[in-house]
Amino acid sequence: MNRDWFKRSYSQGDNTDCVEAAFDGPLRLLRDSKNPHSGHLTLPASAYRTFIEGLK
Repeated sequence: MNRDWFKRSYSQGDNTDCVEAAFDGPLRLLRDSKNPHSGHLTLPASAYRTFIEGLK
């Protein structure tokens, strides 16, 4: 399945540790932008929100 991945705002800039995200219905997917074919983490939207809040 072809998804529209985007770089998270927390990962942009000079930092080389980049996380990309995609939406798949009620799921949120995260992957390493430097190694996008190695797989991804799939989270329900509620867990994704908790994760993002924890980063702030």
